[in-house]
Amino acid sequence: MSYCPGCGKTVEEAGHETCVRALDPPRWCVHCGRKLKVQVLPTGFKAQCVSCPT
Repeated sequence: MSYCPGCGKTVEEAGHETCVRALDPPRWCVHCGRKLKVQVLPTGFKAQCVSCPT
């Protein structure tokens, strides 16, 4: 199963066109659907899931 990086709901559900804007970092893990630990930097961002090994 895969999840939306913008809202955390499953990809099979409709209506994900507005979940992720172009410059926003992902907020939800696409593998498990849990909230990501996100650090916004001047040069970009770092996003890490606390439960997935990747």
